Amino acid sequence: MKDYIDPQARCPGPESVRADAVIIEGRTQSGHACRIVDNTCSVARADLAEVLNALIAARRFGTAALSAHGGHTLVIGRPEATHVQFGETLYRLLLYPYEARIEPF
Repeated sequence: MKDYIDPQARCPGPESVRADAVIIEGRTQSGHACRIVDNTCSVARADLAEVLNALIAARRFGTAALSAHGGHTLVIGRPEATHVQFGETLYRLLLYPYEARIEPF
């Protein structure tokens, strides 16, 4: 159940971002502000910028309708969870409509 995300979850507020978190901002193709937040403070800024640019190029930001692991209900803006590896370390990557968040496992 470690990968479970509450289907009602929304992007966490600013209180869930560490004071020393590394944040890189960008713009989607449609001009919306987006960003990547490294809540581990351990990933190189160049690597974060590369991931942010790849997410923008793949048009991964914005609202989308997803169901919870095979559920029958679609929820607009539901976050996606996956993982990303930098060097030898694996991190959790949470993708909200206009924010990507890197967290430890």
